[in-house]
Amino acid sequence: MSTVAEVFHPESWFRTGRGPRYQQLQRHIAAAIQSGKLAPDDQLPPEREMAAIANISRVTVRKAVAQLVSDGLVEQRQGAGSFVRAAAPKLEQSLSSLVSFTENMRARGMASTSEVLSAGLFKPNPDEMIALGLSSHDLVARIHRLRSAGGTPMALEYSSLPRDILPRPELVQTSLYAVLRKTGSAPVRAIQRVTAANLTGADATLLKLPEAAAVLRIERTGYIGTGRPIEFTSGLYRSDIYDFVSELRLD
Repeated sequence: MSTVAEVFHPESWFRTGRGPRYQQLQRHIAAAIQSGKLAPDDQLPPEREMAAIANISRVTVRKAVAQLVSDGLVEQRQGAGSFVRAAAPKLEQSLSSLVSFTENMRARGMASTSEVLSAGLFKPNPDEMIALGLSSHDLVARIHRLRSAGGTPMALEYSSLPRDILPRPELVQTSLYAVLRKTGSAPVRAIQRVTAANLTGADATLLKLPEAAAVLRIERTGYIGTGRPIEFTSGLYRSDIYDFVSELRLD
C-alpha cells in the first residue's frame, strides 16, 4: 500500500461512533501533519482521488479540507491543489525575562489579542492556597484567557491572584501585568516550570490543534518586592510555534 493510501485509507482513521466522517478525517490529517507523516509543502491527493481512497464522498473530503484550511494547517493554491502549510518560524521567549505575553508579541511587531473565557472571584482550590499562601476563607481572582497573535491561537492561560491584589478581575482584557502595574502590584520575579503535556478535547478545539497534540505546560508563580506570591499562572502553549529559551552562565 502506498504512503498516501496508508494515510487516507478508512482503516487508519474511521471509527464507528467517533463523530461525523469529515471531522474524523480532518483530525486524522491534522495529526499526520503534527507528527510529520505529512511534511510541509506535501500535496494532498486531488479531491476525487482522496474520496476514492478514503471511501467517502467528495463533499465529505471538501468539508474536511475546508476545516484544515480554516485551522491554518493546509493552504489551497490556485490551479495547483491543496498543500500542507509550511510551519511559521517559532517564536522564542526567554525564561530569564519577566514580560507579559502582550509585551513579548509587541517586541516582535505582532498584534496580540486576548479572549477572556471566564473571570471572577472564587474560593481558592488547594493548588492556589499553596502557591499564593491563602486560606480556605479567602477569595481568589481567576482569569481564563485564550491568547492569540497574528490571528493564530497560541496559548491558553489560567491566572489566579489574591482578591486584594486584583479585586476586579473583569478589568483584565488584554494584559494582566498592565493592570497590575497601575496599582504597583506587578510581580518583580517569578519561578517558572516548563513541562510537556498533551491536549484534551476542549483545549484542543480552542487552540485549533488535534486532540492529544503535544504542547508546553508553563506554571509560574510571581512575587512582588516584599517576597509575597501574588500570581499563579498555568498555561498551555503551542509547541509547534513557541520555544522557551534560557541563557546559562558560568558563575
